[in-house]
Amino acid sequence: MFAGGHERGQKKLNNRKTPSNMGTMTPSVMDTAKDSGREYLDSHAWITFRADLSSVSSWFFENIGEARSKCKHLAMAPMPPRVADEMHRLYLAKGAHATTAIEGNTLSEEQVERVISGDLALPPSKEYLQREIENIVGACGSIEEMISDTGRFSISVSLLQTLNERVLEGLDHEEWVQPGSFRRRAVGVGAYLGAPHSDVAYLTEMMADWLNGADFKAEPDDKRGAFLRTLLRAVMAHLYIAWIHPFGDGNGRVARLVEFGILTAAGVPSVAAHLLSNHYNQTRSEYYRQLDAASRSGGDVRQFLCYAAQGFVDQLEEQLDMVRGQYFQNAWTVFVHEHFRHQHGQTAKRQRDLVLALPSEPLPRNKVRHLTAPLAEAYAGKGSKTISRDLNELERLGLIVREPDGIRARKEVMLGFLPTTAGDDQILL
Repeated sequence: MFAGGHERGQKKLNNRKTPSNMGTMTPSVMDTAKDSGREYLDSHAWITFRADLSSVSSWFFENIGEARSKCKHLAMAPMPPRVADEMHRLYLAKGAHATTAIEGNTLSEEQVERVISGDLALPPSKEYLQREIENIVGACGSIEEMISDTGRFSISVSLLQTLNERVLEGLDHEEWVQPGSFRRRAVGVGAYLGAPHSDVAYLTEMMADWLNGADFKAEPDDKRGAFLRTLLRAVMAHLYIAWIHPFGDGNGRVARLVEFGILTAAGVPSVAAHLLSNHYNQTRSEYYRQLDAASRSGGDVRQFLCYAAQGFVDQLEEQLDMVRGQYFQNAWTVFVHEHFRHQHGQTAKRQRDLVLALPSEPLPRNKVRHLTAPLAEAYAGKGSKTISRDLNELERLGLIVREPDGIRARKEVMLGFLPTTAGDDQILL
């Protein structure tokens, strides 16, 4: 179990105690491991199913609270179906790109999006890169379907084996690697060696029991505690799979898929459940440094937890910026339509479509008529005087700004409708 937990700092935050004694292997289990002469007790003594959080910094808990708040904002943010679908595809692509790029896949994020949409054609020598992406996308879909059907994400040996088989399906690998089966030889990443292969089945089963157990369950009405334990469960699952390294190949991808499943099953929006993988990929050198430090320190996971929590919050902030941008655009569209509410006819429609198509950055005047296909059709056969009259009218309405580099939409006017704030020290912004 997680021992300690910076209890005084946490009480100040939400008057709740930090999980204590979470993840401790019972004496009988430890005795059994010792009596049976398990090799990992000497080589991987930090695999104890225990983590000491007694002196973790208070900002870790602050990040947990902030992450929960941001996830709630995302979950309650209504978006048009088209935008919601686009956002789902975008972050599925980001997640699939991130978890494979860490392992060496060289496809760009844009190419991954094309894989998902089914319009990417690669030469035979690179087809395996596409297959790696397709395997991850398919596995994410299966995880979401399982959660939809059962309402939970229960970790088991068979689930981990199925995910590994799915990750490696159709890919070349070493002859001794058997997708979906535990390895029977030593394997690792860089200088790190996984747990002894003779103990892999034992440790994986212990890990599954621990992650599904009461240690990671909060009281039914303790929403804050439930979110904290969910994030702890996800990150600890990631770490323990990396430490045990149960399979000949694909361990990192399985670890990140399990992380995704845990977060999704707990109610984290699926677009946000991909963000930890994105964080690990964007900070890849630090990711590997933190993994190495966690094992070299004898199983001290505090720094890795802080690294994951901070990255999760940062990624959520970027995602919320995208959502706020969509809300801003929707509000601007309504604002423009209000200006033309009592005007009818082709001229008014053309001017309205023009201002809605204009970007926030200056656009050269000679490109105005070709902004969109409908605008090009509306201005077909019309001279520059028509465009001048339209721009003059839009400027009179206060909807556009003329600048030396061109013309832009005056979207900043929407900032005047935000709630007012006062004071120089705006700690919320």
